[in-house]
Amino acid sequence: MIAQNDLTDISGRDLDKLFADAPPGDVPSGKGRGQALMATGTMAGPALTALVRILAWHGKDFDDPTHTLRNLITPLSIRAISADVYIDASWFDGRPCIVLDYSKTSRVAGFVRDEIRQIAPRLYLGLVYVGSRRAPIRFSLEFAEQ
Repeated sequence: MIAQNDLTDISGRDLDKLFADAPPGDVPSGKGRGQALMATGTMAGPALTALVRILAWHGKDFDDPTHTLRNLITPLSIRAISADVYIDASWFDGRPCIVLDYSKTSRVAGFVRDEIRQIAPRLYLGLVYVGSRRAPIRFSLEFAEQ
């Protein structure tokens, strides 16, 4: 089984294959510990992931009743930057995924769309789109056992 910490060692191409092969899974609930995935499969990947985690982004907090989430940002994990959460076709491959849509909820990130799929129990892999273009960053979210 794959663990969140293993993802920084996997190439971007292989992460895309993991995403493509995964089901959407259930829409997550509660706080997911985030990990930004940049330059994966390289020596710089783990350091970049750690730097983003320390300074900028810690994950996402999903709210079931409202079908929304808030990102956990800054070293203080402030809840900010909301998104609507729903299942729809992925822009990556047309198959179902969980969409994190900022277009109607955020002035800061209204041009961003994230897509996630469950790659292991309590572990999701995400792709980021800016406008309609894939960004060169991926992310993971790990949820505590409930």
